Amino acid sequence: MFPKVPDQHKAGRPLVPNGLGVVYVLFTTVYLFLVYFFSNFFSVVKPSNGVSAPLTLAVCILFGGFMGLLDDWMDLKWRYKAFMPLIAALPLVYLASESLSPLRSSVTVPLIGVIQLGAAYYYLVIPLIVMIVTNTVNMLGGLNGLETVCPGITLAGLIALSPSFLILMVGPLLFWFVLAAFNVRGKIFVGNTGSFAIGMTIASFAVIADLKLSLVIAVLPYVFNSVLILLTIFFTQKKAQVSFDGNKLSAEHRRSLMTLITYNRPLTERQVVAIISLVVAFFALIPVALSL
Repeated sequence: MFPKVPDQHKAGRPLVPNGLGVVYVLFTTVYLFLVYFFSNFFSVVKPSNGVSAPLTLAVCILFGGFMGLLDDWMDLKWRYKAFMPLIAALPLVYLASESLSPLRSSVTVPLIGVIQLGAAYYYLVIPLIVMIVTNTVNMLGGLNGLETVCPGITLAGLIALSPSFLILMVGPLLFWFVLAAFNVRGKIFVGNTGSFAIGMTIASFAVIADLKLSLVIAVLPYVFNSVLILLTIFFTQKKAQVSFDGNKLSAEHRRSLMTLITYNRPLTERQVVAIISLVVAFFALIPVALSL
């Protein structure tokens, strides 16, 4: 059912089914529809002023999956991928402006206090959150586990900060970790369909659960990786690449988080994924620690 692509970092480059992220999109959409259907049992997801959080989240994830599917089929150029998530920000802007309290447009920064964002939160901050998070999550990939384990850790950290919204994400997160278990073993790839969908999930859930500052801290490793890649391309016109000798990965430059870790330091694929996952987990735990 799914097209197979070679696993570049395995001996013999075995063919692996790609694009399994579409299964996550379908499962999550059905799950959120069911949550909406039974919303009378969950006060946190009851429609407010005619706006439903589960349906808004489902629409955003559907668009993220559709965008990733287009990329898997057509190999979209980055100038299109960078701005397409702005379309998915529209339902979030409507949700935030129509159903949430105006106080949600503020952000509390430790040692500084409350910063009022006003209308800029709805029409500038939310679109930027969706665009940046979706693209940076998609850019941290290339190894078995990076596209699944790392976003799963970030999403789990955000859910821990907002247990009242647990019902929205507990099912999708558990299903995502099932896909991650197969991905880590090199049995499947989620493809751009999965990475864009999970990036959109993280951004949308953070907006709905009002976790602006926590999201900024949690996605710092993704942002660092993307900035490093983009600056290198801008100044040197070169891409980040790792060499594979049949057993270990190594890099002769530092153009991404992956190449920074393997720079003159040969490591196995599992080791690289474990190190990056620990870095992501550290930043995901910082907001949790601050909340305590």
